[in-house]
Amino acid sequence: MNILDENIPESQRQLLRGWRVVVRQIGPEVGRQGMKDEEIIPLLHQLGRPTFFTRDLGFYDQRLCHAGYCLACLAVGQYEAASFIRRFLRASAFDTKAKRMGTVVRVSHTGMRVWRLHATREERVEWTT
Repeated sequence: MNILDENIPESQRQLLRGWRVVVRQIGPEVGRQGMKDEEIIPLLHQLGRPTFFTRDLGFYDQRLCHAGYCLACLAVGQYEAASFIRRFLRASAFDTKAKRMGTVVRVSHTGMRVWRLHATREERVEWTT
């Protein structure tokens, strides 16, 4: 299950759906409108191995790694979110749910930085063309 934070614009959600990427958004479809950051992680624990996409870089924290979810923090413009979400989901390092679980990822134009569960250092993943 792919979950979008409230900070992902509706236009980006519609683009993803047009590309047949199944997403649900915090507020109208899961959780409730106006959820605080500290309420998001407990919500993710209740869902079936979700990947949570947010533009809030405060979620890029090694301590948030958990086997039951993936946190993908988008360090891109708000109207670039959909294309980077699709690009992330197609990247060979993250193209299955099993590959994503237990990671906290910072997605940017230059590539991805990744914390994995129980890792001692951050990993860098390049975009492939």
